Amino acid sequence: MKMLEKGDKAPEFSGVDQNGKLVSSIDYQGKKIVVFFYPKASTPGCTAEACNLRDNEAALAAKGYSIIGVSADSVERQKKFAEKYSLPFPLLADEDHTILNAFGVWGPKKFMGREYDGIHRTTFLINEEGIIDEVISKVKTKEHAKQILEN
Repeated sequence: MKMLEKGDKAPEFSGVDQNGKLVSSIDYQGKKIVVFFYPKASTPGCTAEACNLRDNEAALAAKGYSIIGVSADSVERQKKFAEKYSLPFPLLADEDHTILNAFGVWGPKKFMGREYDGIHRTTFLINEEGIIDEVISKVKTKEHAKQILEN
């Protein structure tokens, strides 16, 4: 599956967040959304990225952005992650990879010479019309909000 690109229409998606609540992209119609895909909750890079977004949530909100995180973790793991780091935004549990595949962020990766399927850390900035304004594929986990705000 090909990763979505700038200018593409974002797919409609829905998933269950860390609180067991169904969250749908339709809930955000007419709003700007930051959808960030991360490999695994509570790992160092993902924690740095999520905490950076948390710490800069007000600046992102001032630009009109709502934040949604997505990974293949279970609802329970997402809940522990959100509670441990006081993450104020929905973290969707996409265990069956429906959302990951829709955005094209699930696929072959290499790590220490080993190839495997996994999540490509990627962030999509979606405008009020549901069009992807920007794709950030080279995510700087400790400066991610800055990358978003500079777009």
